[in-house]
Amino acid sequence: MSKLAESLPPGVLAGALRFAFGLPGPLRKLITGPPITLDGQRLHPEAHLLLRLQQLSGEDWQTTTPAANRAALTRSNFLVSGPVIEGVTVRAVSMDGVGGRFYTPHGLAEGSPLLVFYHGGGWVSGDLDSHDNLCRFLAVEAGVRVLAADYRLAPEHPFPAAADDARTAYEWAVANASELRIDPARIAVGGDSAGGNLAAVTALHADAVKPVFLLLFYPAVDATVRRRSREIFGEGFFLTDRKMDWFLDHYAPSRSAHADPRLSVLLADDLSGLPPTYLATAGFDPLRDEGEAFAEKLADQGVPVVLRRYEGLFHGYANILGVGGVFREAVAEAVGALRTGLALANARKGVTETA
Repeated sequence: MSKLAESLPPGVLAGALRFAFGLPGPLRKLITGPPITLDGQRLHPEAHLLLRLQQLSGEDWQTTTPAANRAALTRSNFLVSGPVIEGVTVRAVSMDGVGGRFYTPHGLAEGSPLLVFYHGGGWVSGDLDSHDNLCRFLAVEAGVRVLAADYRLAPEHPFPAAADDARTAYEWAVANASELRIDPARIAVGGDSAGGNLAAVTALHADAVKPVFLLLFYPAVDATVRRRSREIFGEGFFLTDRKMDWFLDHYAPSRSAHADPRLSVLLADDLSGLPPTYLATAGFDPLRDEGEAFAEKLADQGVPVVLRRYEGLFHGYANILGVGGVFREAVAEAVGALRTGLALANARKGVTETA
């Protein structure tokens, strides 16, 4: 991280970021330079501006040490996540040894759906704070209760610790549905990046009560193959090829684990039992192609799936709720898919749900 990014208070940097996004288009272009087009896609001007400002400030999601990586992600999220979203009550929970937070929108009736959410961060970084505003947004906009799981991180707790904790959190939610005031027949799971990986793995291995919907933002689903998007977008777009290797080396240092379906869920022989899925990818993301391969395999095995590629965005956009408009719009579309999926689950029970 540069001395500039380290020396300025986060509030000052956040203010400067909002100021830059408020500039007229021609002035923004002076900052970003010429448009970036790769693989037939144009980087969205707001995404381009954010990456350029990150580059100018020296702010970087470092991979020198786990501690530095966690600190950098916390700082970056503070800059872009926006003001705390109101209208939701938040409390801490303990789920058979796994920490978490429980979000309840104000005025939400008992018996609501639940989204069990797993944060991203490469299985090494990220926490309840880094994804707090995203969970608030999902809860308020989708009209659901949200349970965020604080699973153990690598390298202190390597694979399969995170996957085990993710499953524990889901099973705890099912077992405690009455206390949580949720409908056990309408539990969805979701996550972003590494959290998307954990959501898919949890849905695949869930026992008696299966989730009714799967919400995935740019998930990591295959640690065994280096696809074309890793080569094209491996540098300069927040998540890099080098960072992915670094994360995997910390989470699953043994190469023999990389083909385990609890990590590379794409390699599972049978995905037909997974619930209806909304899977969003970003065009300028090293993980784009593996996420889309997962969606294709789901469809081939008869799972209802909606694949949405945001061509002009990069990895991590779901946390960028405080600047620009395109990032928030992308998350809002996912919210709509979640609401629809849960309403259809209700309809299958013979209940008509109004918006």
